[in-house]
Amino acid sequence: MFRSISSLGSKHILPAFLACCFLSLAAPTGSLFAQDPPPQNLPPPANPPATSPDSPTKSPQETPAREGQEVSTQDTPATFKVRVNNVLVRVVVRDSHGKVVPNLKKEDFQLYDGRKLQAITSFAIENPRTHTVPLTTTPEPVGSSDADPASVKAAALPQRFVSMVFDDMHMSMQDAVFVRDSATRFFSALAPSDRVSMNTTSGQLTQDFTDDHSLLERALLGIVPRPLSHHDATDCPDISYYQADLIANKNDTQALAVATEDTIQCAFNGDTRMQAAAQGQAQMMAQRVVSEGDSETEYAYRHLEAILRRMTSLPGQRVIVLVSPGFIMSKLQNDASDLVDRATRANVVINTIDARGLYVPDVMGDIANPPRDSLRTAGYKSTYRVAAQSAQEDVLAEFADGTGGKFYHNRNDVDAAMREAGAAPEVSYVLGFSPQNLKFDGRFHTLKVGLTTKEKFNVQARHGYFAPRSASDPAQITKEEIQEALFSQEEILDIPVDLQTQYFKNDQAEARLSVLTHLDVKSVRFRKALGRNNDRLTIVTGIFDENGQYVTGVEKIIDMKLRDTTYERLSHSGLTVKSSFDVKPGTYLVRLVVRDAEGAQMAARNGAVVIPN
Repeated sequence: MFRSISSLGSKHILPAFLACCFLSLAAPTGSLFAQDPPPQNLPPPANPPATSPDSPTKSPQETPAREGQEVSTQDTPATFKVRVNNVLVRVVVRDSHGKVVPNLKKEDFQLYDGRKLQAITSFAIENPRTHTVPLTTTPEPVGSSDADPASVKAAALPQRFVSMVFDDMHMSMQDAVFVRDSATRFFSALAPSDRVSMNTTSGQLTQDFTDDHSLLERALLGIVPRPLSHHDATDCPDISYYQADLIANKNDTQALAVATEDTIQCAFNGDTRMQAAAQGQAQMMAQRVVSEGDSETEYAYRHLEAILRRMTSLPGQRVIVLVSPGFIMSKLQNDASDLVDRATRANVVINTIDARGLYVPDVMGDIANPPRDSLRTAGYKSTYRVAAQSAQEDVLAEFADGTGGKFYHNRNDVDAAMREAGAAPEVSYVLGFSPQNLKFDGRFHTLKVGLTTKEKFNVQARHGYFAPRSASDPAQITKEEIQEALFSQEEILDIPVDLQTQYFKNDQAEARLSVLTHLDVKSVRFRKALGRNNDRLTIVTGIFDENGQYVTGVEKIIDMKLRDTTYERLSHSGLTVKSSFDVKPGTYLVRLVVRDAEGAQMAARNGAVVIPN
């Protein structure tokens, strides 16, 4: 049985630049991290290029022997030129009633890096339907033994993926019980085509994407606090992470004086002659508390980062709902900005929900573990507790504002917030600009987005970005750029490329899926040297299942050293390359990425195929 499916519609989007790092090419197992995208070198074709039916050897424009090695296939990575550094800013504009404002144009926006007005070099309008992947099937060929073609129904890939992420490393038991009850009611509002996963920042709970509500409800029972460190009010001195950060990282003399006074009272019975020893002990405790807090926050952040990588390979809407009481990033502010940048490039919206609901600032501390503050320090430490509870929200607001999401806080109807948080904004705008004379100093650059329109709209956008600390290796950046393009679902049309899929079934359990890449050679920039037209193409093909799980993939390096006569012929016929995969019957998303070395141009296309049982 043989069937062919043509390429789907495409849309011009911005090229990715700052790519994520990926972990494993192996087919996913049960682990969250095993589902991450593959390493830099995808596996070579199953057979040597000279004889493989999947290498470009079927026609004159594809055959190295006939063209005197003018076209050859390699399985080594290529080095490409680097694209212009591009900062993306996702913007959501709402009116006074909170409704999203559509139909704005590029000229309606002003973008400032610090106080400098920037030229907006790219502009895109996004909505939840932008990233849907339609799926069609063609009738069976004449003579097929299968059912009547009219009975073959078009299947549909799930078009909304929601990852519920519970921050069990910072939650209290009260928070956990509260959000578990709210999440149960959230599941009842899901559409049949929705897929939901559940993860925790500790990594102790992972339920992959499913539409089975019973599985999700069982997974909810596993949400309990799992902190790495345990704060005890009997510590001497008793220092919170917020106060320790002031002492160790911000050199706050008042915070150190308060900790020193606490140490004099708890360790030296109020003997002020031990001032120096008490100060040294307070500083050591502050360093210990900061180290423990930083480790806990970084551990949680790395799991959140891995969840984002998993989301980038999914079709349709991709939404992360982070349920957390918040946490203080301290030294990880750069990482938080980088997460916002990667989510923006991958079109992943992060909605955040404060797990504390509607809360009153806790001035007196934990009732179950009350602090033992002295009269001289009680007022200061109450101030630190209130400030810490407020500062915890900052990272939740940053994730939401920077990715076009919403931050739900100071409300007890968390179940309603979860229902709203499962969707992307109706319309968002992605502005891009290239920072001029950017210094590699790691400095934070504030961003401000304004409108040229007279109406008073509310503008939501990321707050800023960090400059890199050093220039990155061009070859490494380009490899990561190709990988990021593969695991996103965006279509890029720098080079005109057609994608076709075909499959052939030998039996009910196995099928051979072929992906044909047809390239318009006229659009590729060649370098003339020694009478030849030279260029190198990297063609990467990835196969994903209907839930966005990576199944398999292959990378081909096509070296072209074309004589003028060959170039002229290929300019009319184009270049076709085939990659084939052994797969089981099912619904698959096909992702194709092409990159040329000389022009530093990229193409990325989506296709989909249903292989019936």
